[in-house]
Amino acid sequence: MKKNIDIILANPRGFCAGVERAIEIVEKALTKYGRPVYVRHEIVHNKHVVEALRAKGAVFVDEIDQVPDGAVTIFSAHGVAEKVENDAKKRQLPVIDATCPLVSKVHKEGQNHAGRGREVVLIGHEGHPEVEGTRGRIPGGVYLVNTPEDVASLIVTDPDKLAYVTQTTLSVDETRETIAALKGKFPKIVGPDVRDICYATQNRQHAVRELARQVDLLIVVGAKNSSNSNRLREIGREIGIPSYLIDDSSMLNPSWFEGVDAVGLTAGASAPEELVRGVIETLSDWRAVNVRDLEGVSENVVFKLPRELTENTLDAD
Repeated sequence: MKKNIDIILANPRGFCAGVERAIEIVEKALTKYGRPVYVRHEIVHNKHVVEALRAKGAVFVDEIDQVPDGAVTIFSAHGVAEKVENDAKKRQLPVIDATCPLVSKVHKEGQNHAGRGREVVLIGHEGHPEVEGTRGRIPGGVYLVNTPEDVASLIVTDPDKLAYVTQTTLSVDETRETIAALKGKFPKIVGPDVRDICYATQNRQHAVRELARQVDLLIVVGAKNSSNSNRLREIGREIGIPSYLIDDSSMLNPSWFEGVDAVGLTAGASAPEELVRGVIETLSDWRAVNVRDLEGVSENVVFKLPRELTENTLDAD
């Protein structure tokens, strides 16, 4: 007889409105303009999503110069630097921008600060596509920091004319600490507290914090290069339970569940629900599962599609 195990599902989990919009943009572009369409970088950080879109006719490239002349080009949800946009314009590529509107909001905040003569500090992770896009959107560039330790060694030109913005997918708690360090070192700095961290990231982090207190082990479904998925796993570890980030059910290890009576299960903002169901199916092969949803915030945010997909023509951007 199989031993019982409770599976408690975080709520909310999985796709956010920005990811749903980005995927829909690629799918509608394929329907409207035919295959192939070219996407700069992964549209979102999930190989299953990327492979599914590739099978439908999307071609993923690292840079704009890999896009053939005249081909429909899509910018990923993480946003792009102004130089990338300008390179596409020079080549007269027809562009559809799938940048998450919440990322675009951060771009505008940074630009407004720069326009008022302030230097801008960006709180984020070096090398992340969103960070590369944001730092390439703000005139004069940015100072990039990630931790309070980074702030301690930060030297700026004018401490009295300073602002900060944040990557949207960071840990709320860690970002709050970094903001406190910035305000402590530069009392006149201005910025939005943690409001730049997107609603979906905050909701998923709060849900995992509640979940981790009720289970013996946490499973996060998401990509290794997904910032928000990594933060979910870190929250579980901070609370003191074994926590694993997996691409899909194939990465599950039966030994993780020895002595475990309750497992928490969630998914990063780029992970489809079918991958969560796959984990449940695999666990049900090993144990007698009892599945329930944790009560949580109901998300009903929907972002509009770009005009290129709602009008009859697509102009070179």
